[in-house]
Amino acid sequence: MDFSVKTGAPAEQRTACAILPLFDERLTGAARELEAASGGLIRRLVRSGDASSKLGSTLLVPTPGGGAAQQWLRVGCGKASDFDAKKLCRALASAVGALKDKGVREAVSYVAWERPSGVTAYYAARLAAETVRGAVYRFDEMKSDAGNGNGKDRKRLARFGLAVGDAADVADTRRGIAHGVAIANGMDLARNLGNRPPNVCTPAHLAAAAESLASEHDKLDVEVLSERQIEKLGMGALLSVARGTEQPPRLIVLRYRGAPKAEKPIALCGKGITFDTGGISLKPPPKMDEMKFDMCGAAGVLGTMAAIAEIGPAQNVVAVVPAAENMPSGRATRPGDIVKSLSGKTIEILNTDAEGRLILCDAITYAKQRFEPRYLIDVATLTGACVVALGHLHTGLFSNDDALAAALLEASSRSLDTVWRLPVDEEYGESLKSNFADFANAGSRDGGASVAAAFLAKFVEKTAWAHLDIAGVAWRSDSQKGATGRPVPLLVDFMLNLDAS
Repeated sequence: MDFSVKTGAPAEQRTACAILPLFDERLTGAARELEAASGGLIRRLVRSGDASSKLGSTLLVPTPGGGAAQQWLRVGCGKASDFDAKKLCRALASAVGALKDKGVREAVSYVAWERPSGVTAYYAARLAAETVRGAVYRFDEMKSDAGNGNGKDRKRLARFGLAVGDAADVADTRRGIAHGVAIANGMDLARNLGNRPPNVCTPAHLAAAAESLASEHDKLDVEVLSERQIEKLGMGALLSVARGTEQPPRLIVLRYRGAPKAEKPIALCGKGITFDTGGISLKPPPKMDEMKFDMCGAAGVLGTMAAIAEIGPAQNVVAVVPAAENMPSGRATRPGDIVKSLSGKTIEILNTDAEGRLILCDAITYAKQRFEPRYLIDVATLTGACVVALGHLHTGLFSNDDALAAALLEASSRSLDTVWRLPVDEEYGESLKSNFADFANAGSRDGGASVAAAFLAKFVEKTAWAHLDIAGVAWRSDSQKGATGRPVPLLVDFMLNLDAS
């Protein structure tokens, strides 16, 4: 999709469709300017109740008398006094949704003509670009009629203009669009990887995606470690998860260089379980198909690397992605087995379905020892307990560093990719005690998300660290079933604003 900045009088702006906001059942901004050209049509629609200011409501009407805009789409934005960035995105998503099947190829939005209080032109544009791209996203590459020239693409929204009322906002709007498009590109990569079936998206497929990224961006370097190399390093925890599958594991290392070499990097570790049966501790059949999404942590990290490579922030970033498939077989790890992790610590495996923490602990140790990162952030669909605690709205945030946690909370507020901080006190790790190894991989179900975070904390030690449990937000199970691309917006915003004064 092509985005552009539109300036000038709304009544003279030529477009297939002008998207006009409606607040409090009254005309404001661009809509007021267009009222004279409409012969009173807009006001009559409002008075009749056909056009509503209810958030997300839409009404598409042809313009009278051959105006510059062929059609107007009125979108409800609620009360002007309550309008904020989140409602701006909801209104835009509804507007694009209303145009999806109408054959409209191009539109200009006036929703941010009067920006919400506290939202800059840059953020309004960035969020708009992300929202519009998200609203038109579809995954149909596995369908038999995909790309066969059936004409569907010729009817889809392809060009989108953001109208600005103040010439001083043009530069910031363009920068916001550029960053929003980069984030949307990263989210699309994460969504595509997550949505692909597990017989396609294997550990080797994730590695190939990382290699493809590195070939596209000069500032990215990639290294993929094979099963033999992983074994040579001593990653017994990671190998234990992959023991039952025919798909060999990979350790993917992707580096972005945006700062002097001496500057310590930000390390991102993404859980890459490309399919999770639970292993010998087999999951129940219902919704097991959704366990293809258990690699969304890895997908989110790769999407983040794609976005920052496009934007070019002044940071050094390294992604360490352990990729494996968790399957039962005669070779599979059993409950009661003890393995030795890369750190040298031994782990009694009580539950083979608590596998994400096993591959992550070796990745965390590798990132810590090899790169000595400034901050280490892991991203994982780690626990159902986090879904119970937070539902499907917020990512669970755990951290041993208040400054890092505060920076991520601020990034979540700006990006609308929200997190909620949960505790990771040392006491949560007490239920992980083992009579036979240094500790076990599973403990109490009470506070299960914090218990899992406490397991990872044993390998982090003094490194400033944050754990993002995205189990509730990485994919949707409703009519719009599929990967969401989170937490790409959160992580990119964090990188862009990390050293802002």
